[in-house]
Parts: sequence; structure tokens; C-alpha cells
Amino acid sequence: MSLETLLAEREITGKLGDFARILDRREWHRVGEVFADDITFNYGDGQEQAGGEALRVNFRRFLDRCGPSQHLLGSIQIEIDGANAVSRSYVQARHQGAGEKSHLFLDTNGEYVDRWERRAEGWRIVRRDASWFMSVGDFAAIS
Repeated sequence: MSLETLLAEREITGKLGDFARILDRREWHRVGEVFADDITFNYGDGQEQAGGEALRVNFRRFLDRCGPSQHLLGSIQIEIDGANAVSRSYVQARHQGAGEKSHLFLDTNGEYVDRWERRAEGWRIVRRDASWFMSVGDFAAIS
């Protein structure tokens, strides 16, 4: 394994950590630090979507309605091929309701499969496919 590959893996792993914190801190202005503006994605609902703004809307549709959340990513696998990469990471996300729904929780578990490109500004996700394996709790926590 080359030093260049190790550095790419380290940067991508760091950006996945940034992504989780961006969501949980609701730092929507930072989404472009991880995702390309020309991203395409399917967040597990069967809908193909495109664009950084559509991705922000998707995140905000759920997270702006709930209270605290915590997104944990693990079991990360990364394959580097020059200026392209694919990462697979398990995600466990806990969402607490807000206000009168603060007693409600929703836990979701799944996997993100991300396609990355190394661009002038660094590695960016250009395609995300999310698969959800299980949910426990009340979806009213995020609605």
C-alpha cells in the first residue's frame, strides 16, 4: 500500500467523521466540505435525487424537526483507485424528539455506500446510496 493511498484513506475517513458532526450540529453551510455540489443520491427511499441543495433539503427535512441527534459511523471500508474511491460505512443514528415530543426516540441502522472523487478542493462524495436495515422507536420524533 502506498503512502498516497494511506493519506487518501485518512482524508476520506476524516470527512465521514465531519459529515456526522455536520448533521448533529446542524451546520448546513458545511455540507459542501464533504459532498460535491453535483452529487447524486438515493437516501434509501427509492428516489433518485441530484445536487447539493437537494441533499441539504433532505437532511433538514428530518433533522430540523427533531431535537438532538447522534450519527455514528463505523466498520468503514475504503477502496482507492487513483482519483476515485468507494467507501462503505455502517451508520447508527439516534434521534430525539423536540419540545412536546422530547420523550420520543428513533434509532435507525443502515449502511452508506459512497463514491468519491479527488477534486481540486479535496475528496468529495459524488454519489451516496443509503440502505436502512432496521428502525426502532417512533418516527414522530423526526416529523
